[in-house]
Amino acid sequence: MVIKSLLGLLVVVFTLFLTSQAGVVSYRKTQCAGTVHKAFNPACCKWFRVLDDLQTNVLHSTCGDASHSALRIVFHDAIGFSKTKKFGDGADGSIIMFGETELEFAANNGIDEIAGDLKRVADTHGKSYGDIIQFAGAVGVANCAGAPRLKFLAGRPNATRPASEGTVPEAFQSVDTILARMHDAGFSPDELVALLASHTMAAADKVDITIPGTPFDSTPDSFDSQFFIETRLKGVAFPGKGHKRGEVASPLVGEMRLQSDFALARDHRTACTWQSFIKNQTLMNQCFSYAMEKLSVLGQNTKHLLDCSEVIPHPESLKTIPHLPAGKTMADVEQACAATPFPKLPTAIGPATIVKPVESCDGDGN
Repeated sequence: MVIKSLLGLLVVVFTLFLTSQAGVVSYRKTQCAGTVHKAFNPACCKWFRVLDDLQTNVLHSTCGDASHSALRIVFHDAIGFSKTKKFGDGADGSIIMFGETELEFAANNGIDEIAGDLKRVADTHGKSYGDIIQFAGAVGVANCAGAPRLKFLAGRPNATRPASEGTVPEAFQSVDTILARMHDAGFSPDELVALLASHTMAAADKVDITIPGTPFDSTPDSFDSQFFIETRLKGVAFPGKGHKRGEVASPLVGEMRLQSDFALARDHRTACTWQSFIKNQTLMNQCFSYAMEKLSVLGQNTKHLLDCSEVIPHPESLKTIPHLPAGKTMADVEQACAATPFPKLPTAIGPATIVKPVESCDGDGN
C-alpha cells in the first residue's frame, strides 16, 4: 500500500511538473498535425512547421553561412538595450521590424540577407520577429557539431521602436569601450567571453569585402574551442597600409582575426576565462548557453513566454579534440593569463594550415 501510494504521488508530482502557460502538458509526446514531429506540449507543435521551413529553405540543416548569420542577428538585435539610459527593448525583433533604420547602422552591415529570409518565415507562419530571430539562432547553433542545445522561449511581442545606433560593439573599439557597453546591457566580462564562443562558427563578409566568408577559426563548421586557441597564436603584420600600430593579423592563411578578439584574448580582465574554455568543451558550452539564454530575453517578461525548447534539434557530438593548427607549436602561443599557464596541446599533422572560406548557398561566399 505504501509503495502504491508513493507511485501515485510521483505521477501527480510529475504531471504538475509538466504544467505550462498553455495548460497541463502530457508526459507522453503527441503527434503534431501536418508534420512528422511529436511534442510533449501541443502548444509547441506549430514551431515544428517553422523548423521544417527554416531548415529546408534558409539554414539547409548545415553549419554554414546561413546558420552563422542566424546566430549573428541574435546578438545584433538583442544587444540594443541599456540598463542605465533606458533605451532599446532588447530581444524584440526591431532589427527586422525597423530594418530600414537598423540595417543602415554600420555595425549591422551584412545582416540584411538573413533579416529578409527570417522576415519571410515569420510572416508565413504568423510569428513575431523577436521570436523568429531567437528560434533561428538556436536552430542554427544546433546545426553545428559540438554545440549546446539552446533554450527557446516563444511569445515575444513585436517591437514598437528601433534600437539606437552604437549599441553593437565593433571590432575596432578598445576593450574598455566594449566592456563598458556590455556592462550597460547587463553582461560581465566573463559573459562577454562566453558569448564570443559564437565566433567558433563565424565568418566575416564585410570586414574586408575582397575576401568574403573568411572564418574566425580553422573549423567554422563545428562548435569547438579552436577560436579561443587560435586567437592566442602570435600574430603577423598586416600586409599593406590602413592599420593602426599594434594591430596584427592571424598567422593562419585564410583566417580573419578581429582586433577586438585579439585584445580581449590578452586583456587581464578576460584572458583567464578565455583560456579556461580551451580544453573544457563542457564549460564553454555551459557558459555560452547561460549567456545566450540571458541575451535572448533582454527586455522581455519571461512570465509571458512559453518554453518550446523541445523543438530545437539535438546537435551532433564533436569528433575532434583541441589542437594547435598544423605547422604551429607551443612556441607560437602567447601567454596572457597570469594565474595559469596555457594548456599543452597536440599539433595537427600535415602541411601548414590554410583556412578555406565559408561559401554561401549560392556558392559565391557573399
